[in-house]
Amino acid sequence: MNIYMAILIASVLQFIFGAVWYTYLGKVWGQIHGFDKLPNDVQQKMMKGMAPLYIAQFIVTFISTYVLALLMPDLTPSWSTFVAASLLWLGFIVPTQVSGVIFGGTPNKWIVKKIAIQAGASFFSMQIAAAVLQVFK
Repeated sequence: MNIYMAILIASVLQFIFGAVWYTYLGKVWGQIHGFDKLPNDVQQKMMKGMAPLYIAQFIVTFISTYVLALLMPDLTPSWSTFVAASLLWLGFIVPTQVSGVIFGGTPNKWIVKKIAIQAGASFFSMQIAAAVLQVFK
């Protein structure tokens, strides 16, 4: 299979996973961002305007999967795609997310939960990408 098709499949699966992850944790996520305090009509209006944000998220998901695919041929035999994905997550994604949360105006009481939710989502997302790319290697 074409590597671009594998990247596309991985990106779609990651996007679906993210939807499930954030839906399951939606109550906490809503509390962190104050959505639970908004009237239903305001929440509905916000949800209707999400399409451009979902498109942007899909694009960056595709890019990160593409970069992982670019690195795969250069991995030594002792490295798996899963190890590479984990190290990229630990070395680049987590620090960026932590900085974004602690300096992004998140109230102190929510910092640890928000980091855990975001870092967990990105870890599993990277593992999904690794699994798909490994299958189509």
